[in-house]
Amino acid sequence: MFYFDPTYLFIFFITLFISIGVQVYLKSSFSKWSKVANGSHVTGIDAARTIFARTSLQAIPLEAIPGAMTDHFDPRSNVVRLSDPVRNQPSIAAMAIAAHELGHVQQYQTGSAMIKARGFLVPAVKFSPRVSYICLLMGLWFNLTGLLWLGILFFGIMVIFSVLTIPVEFDASKRGLKLLNEAGLMVSETDRKGAKSILTAAGMTYLAAAVTSILQLLYYISVANRRR
Repeated sequence: MFYFDPTYLFIFFITLFISIGVQVYLKSSFSKWSKVANGSHVTGIDAARTIFARTSLQAIPLEAIPGAMTDHFDPRSNVVRLSDPVRNQPSIAAMAIAAHELGHVQQYQTGSAMIKARGFLVPAVKFSPRVSYICLLMGLWFNLTGLLWLGILFFGIMVIFSVLTIPVEFDASKRGLKLLNEAGLMVSETDRKGAKSILTAAGMTYLAAAVTSILQLLYYISVANRRR
């Protein structure tokens, strides 16, 4: 049976270890640099406003969102949503995360090829997870290899999306750091070190997610090949 496959259990624990490790690293970095004030003494929302005022980036609305590390740019509504710790604290972490989200804004405003490539898959990704897991489970349960391969195909779409997300996120961080420099907000070596540290940690979460999805895909392919 699928759930008692030793290979599956091995992959499950490997991916669980990677996921937990990266999350611990991210939270540790955020905790450290959220306690260190940035050299410009600006909150996350003030940093965003300053970037809009001092760079060529076109200003868009900035909204609040509950929770921590829930910050994101919503391209459909063309709005950046900042969590309370980022919006209201004058920390290096807050400044860096706000700048990262504006990096995404710049990707859309400049028509980044990477963001277009990922956006092309968005409609398929909306329904592929459900279809994929239904096909995989039904294919495994009823020993229908064709249905299993169909599930693998849809799962592969999610893997491609996950892989494409990696350069998109690291590029947004690179753009965010550049925007901070252009706006004159990166005033000390501590600012640079802290901003790079927390944005690298954030990027690692997407890398870990991609590795996890690739390992799962390889497992499903191996199962399908054994059932030929």
